[in-house]
Amino acid sequence: MGELAGKVALVTGAASGIGKAIAQAFHQAGARVVIADLDGDAAEAVAGEIDGGRGDAMGVAMDVADEEAVNQGFDEVASRWGAVDILVSNAGIQVIAPLVDLEFAAWKKMLAIHLDGAFLTSRAAMRQMIAAGKGGSILLMGSAHSHVASKFKAPYVTAKHGLLGLARTIAKEGAAQGIRANVLCPGFVRTPLVEKQIPEQAKELGISESEVIANVMLRDTVDAEFTTLDDIARVAVFMAAFPTNALTGQSLLASHGWVMD
Repeated sequence: MGELAGKVALVTGAASGIGKAIAQAFHQAGARVVIADLDGDAAEAVAGEIDGGRGDAMGVAMDVADEEAVNQGFDEVASRWGAVDILVSNAGIQVIAPLVDLEFAAWKKMLAIHLDGAFLTSRAAMRQMIAAGKGGSILLMGSAHSHVASKFKAPYVTAKHGLLGLARTIAKEGAAQGIRANVLCPGFVRTPLVEKQIPEQAKELGISESEVIANVMLRDTVDAEFTTLDDIARVAVFMAAFPTNALTGQSLLASHGWVMD
């Protein structure tokens, strides 16, 4: 492939799920990839799995909601490979609960990981990109829930909507330095995060798990299919490799037609 040859790409939450799939696709497209994850050992293991001993993937322990940890992680990358060219802010969690039962601590944790994490990693990436003078691409991992709402997901929906505003601001502030920012918005991808939601939603809604899949998660898609890891990885490569500001400040939905914008 080679669309990303010579680029340094940092992906958060990349030890599993969507983040890992994107990191693998970036590596296949020629990038050197940084597996950033709260679990540093898992990040190192995935980096070893991806690069096969060639030295073009590295693992970094990073709590995206911790300013010092984020800055330290980016410094570690810079000392080895130079400035980051591509950031994918993907780290995230999910909490399922009616708003009236939602604990404030859970609300704050969700927003810290999704919004504070996107801000801190974007700021660190922009500082390196500006200093290097080569521009770059920032992808924030949104969701179809960046455009719609669902019951029992108040902090998640709030955070994913907020990423649209952050990306648009980065796009305007970064344009002069060749920094693009976009939001990738998947539908339901059958990751461990989604698998966990199925029984939780079944309990809250009083329906079976199969009904959650058919009547909640996939009801409004055009083909009753989950979005796949490969779907999202392919879109991420396209967005990261796009060469001009023609594609910036945008959200791209990959949801099998669940949400059309």
